[in-house]
Amino acid sequence: MTIKDKLQKLPREPGVYFYKDTAGDIIYVGKAINLRNRVRQYFQKSRQRDVKTDLLVKDIADVDWTVVDSEIEALFLEGEMIKRYMPKYNIDLRDDKNHQYVRIDSNADHPVVQIVRRPMDDGADYFGPYMSNVRPALKFLRKIFPFDYKNPHNSDRVSLDYHIGLSPGLEENKTSREEYLQNLRNLKMYLRGERVKVEAGLKRQMEAAAKAKEFEKAATKRNQLRALKGLKKQIIFSKQQQFDVSKDQALNGLSELLNLKGSPRRIEGFDISHMSGTHNVASMVVFTNGVSDKGEYRKFKMRRGGNDDFGHMREVITRRFNAKNIERWPKPDLLLIDGGKGQVSSAQSVLLDNNIDIPLIGLAKRYETIIVPSDDGQSFEEVSLDKNSHILKLLMRIRDESHRFAVSYHSALKRKKQTASLLEDVQGVGPKNRKKLIRRFGSLKAVLEAPKSDLVDAVGPKIAKKIVHHFNNSK
Repeated sequence: MTIKDKLQKLPREPGVYFYKDTAGDIIYVGKAINLRNRVRQYFQKSRQRDVKTDLLVKDIADVDWTVVDSEIEALFLEGEMIKRYMPKYNIDLRDDKNHQYVRIDSNADHPVVQIVRRPMDDGADYFGPYMSNVRPALKFLRKIFPFDYKNPHNSDRVSLDYHIGLSPGLEENKTSREEYLQNLRNLKMYLRGERVKVEAGLKRQMEAAAKAKEFEKAATKRNQLRALKGLKKQIIFSKQQQFDVSKDQALNGLSELLNLKGSPRRIEGFDISHMSGTHNVASMVVFTNGVSDKGEYRKFKMRRGGNDDFGHMREVITRRFNAKNIERWPKPDLLLIDGGKGQVSSAQSVLLDNNIDIPLIGLAKRYETIIVPSDDGQSFEEVSLDKNSHILKLLMRIRDESHRFAVSYHSALKRKKQTASLLEDVQGVGPKNRKKLIRRFGSLKAVLEAPKSDLVDAVGPKIAKKIVHHFNNSK
């Protein structure tokens, strides 16, 4: 089918489109509110275009697309596909000034949500980069999770945004800091792709509020839950969609390279993270039909101590395939280990010992070499692919995501331990009260800055007095 024929079949729905060259390589990924209108614009000769766009159009030999439910889904899917394929024209046509990050600093006196160009090492949470304007998506999410773009410290009255349901009204105590931080936690979880977890939390809060006869609060949670379900964030390609798995070059290439029975629809990636043998953790990320499926991610706190990557890899694969998890989680079509022969051998030994027949490979960082073990695990084949190979780009995307997820969990445990160690110095503050304080105020900094009356409300007058006395004397 020619491009001209395909242009006639373009739907008038939101989605992501893929331009390919004569070799079938994806050279550009874009999103559209209306696929038909957007894609056709590139082929209108009367349209004013810059030189780089003209070069792109000359290289287009084919076009594919996938339809999604909303513009916000198209935004996230576009970013995912650009990260994965790194199309040359997305790189050439966009520089760092076009990348956007969402910044949320929950530790600030008045937490705000900002759109910035570059992340900084300032303790705030950053999400992105997004290749397209993320502001429309935040505008929609703000209706579900009200937040402030700036601190209204000069205002002597509640803002108009509060009255229309977009601001928490923190400056006039319309919302408590604790409630606002919980709202921001839900927003951050959504941006991480943990929609299912957010929905489950909102449902629990709604039911608890209703049971306590706090009907206004229950109604608010119900409305949030309904609006959130309407977003349909989870994106999984299906047979009905225009850009389906059968057209995915990376998945088809993997199937041929590894002699698999079919395209690996569910790929699980594993990595280990620690610092000098402490706070040892492992990550499991899931890519469904080539797209990150963050609702399926899992993290493991290692029971085995010390600096032993091979032992830790054996442990996480053993726990992944214990009887309970085999029953709860879908069976993967391929396992990807972040590491070389040692890590791959450790993981392979678990599969062999338990008669688990699942293909497994590794990806060594130094030369991006694919490590393929033999059936008996006694020998290895090293496969090197061109750096522009779609197969390698997909594997690197999964490997890098498993590494990021492991490091983020390791860092969270380390921060939690550091916070806990400071509160442990306060005589009479046990694990239960420490947990209660962090849950209530969100951070150690917030605990230290909280008025004594709030501390009393959280843990009682006796414990509150000890906390205030301890930290006042330690200054």
